[in-house]
Amino acid sequence: MKIALCAGETSGDQLGAGLIDALRTRFPDAQFAGIGGPGMRAAGMDTWFDASALTVMGLAEVLAHLPRLLRLRKQFRQRVLDWKPDVYIGIDAPDFNLGVERWLKQRGVRTVHDVSPSIWAWRQGRATKIGQCADRVLCLFPMEPPIYARHGVDARFIGHPLADAIPLQPDRSAARAALGEATDTPILALLPGSRLGEIHRMLPDFAEAARRLATDVPGLRVLVPAANVQCRAAIDAILGDAAPFRIIDGQAQQSMIASDCVLLASGTAALEAMLCKRPMVIGHRISALTYRIVRLFGLLKSTHVSLPNVLAGEALVPELLQDACTPENLHAALLHWFRDPQAVAALQPRFLALHETLRRDASQRAADAVVELLGFAPSPSGRGLG
Repeated sequence: MKIALCAGETSGDQLGAGLIDALRTRFPDAQFAGIGGPGMRAAGMDTWFDASALTVMGLAEVLAHLPRLLRLRKQFRQRVLDWKPDVYIGIDAPDFNLGVERWLKQRGVRTVHDVSPSIWAWRQGRATKIGQCADRVLCLFPMEPPIYARHGVDARFIGHPLADAIPLQPDRSAARAALGEATDTPILALLPGSRLGEIHRMLPDFAEAARRLATDVPGLRVLVPAANVQCRAAIDAILGDAAPFRIIDGQAQQSMIASDCVLLASGTAALEAMLCKRPMVIGHRISALTYRIVRLFGLLKSTHVSLPNVLAGEALVPELLQDACTPENLHAALLHWFRDPQAVAALQPRFLALHETLRRDASQRAADAVVELLGFAPSPSGRGLG
């Protein structure tokens, strides 16, 4: 059995490593090769190219690297075809992987796209084009397969790896001890994003909201995790060493678990905060031009933008977007959670139910979906393939 894979960024590498481990239990002698990072290499994959070769963010950066990326894609897809794999699995990185998948599928290679793009949020018509690239699409969220089904595309809900990794009942005392924070200190976790553009756009207003909150919540500590060295430098430049902020290298999940409330930009961090069972306020602002384009063409198809609200189908947590994302509004929304413990308590069973919905042993279910596509019976564990 030969299985080709391609993952970009750290999150894709982690997904790929889990999938390789799960597939190896079905096919102990299988060969794995393609593009991946340290996690996939440790799982036994022969990495022809490192995942970092695909990690390019920002329009200007993409344009600058476009010739190199096109050469890489051409070289990589031909190498995959020459290797004659039984299946190609593209993990996330849709701008790169979907083109490779389509080219290989046209030449008779079975293809899987692992992690559906966010078609629930915008441009649902993309489902048809994705189906032209992949024989099967693996989805992290339960609302995605029905969208694909309307376009005649085979898609399977496998659950979310974060829901598997985070305990149903996170230990807040242990998280505080690990961070060196007292058990009775009020804590706000502040996550302005992991990209420099987000930090420059969101952190000044987030910080002002936190300063105002500190006047209403005596002894407040504000933990600000920095995703990497570049993010740390940008956060330092805006916040300095002023109270009540404490800048931390990494440890975003620990900071969320340790906190009483989380202030964050929309994205996967909102899902993570939900899985950590913490009340949150989402503040997000995109460029004025991008926002006008989205509104003009009706590109956003979801009533809500944060995953907790999308999954619940209602506004469980406040979303303050664009002009509503002001220090005044953020402060008021945060203060509500600190002053209304009953509202916080009411969130817990809702968050727990959503966590249980997503907790499906994603790597094993992804492996089952690949195995079934290859014509073998899924593992005898009794898991369905829904």
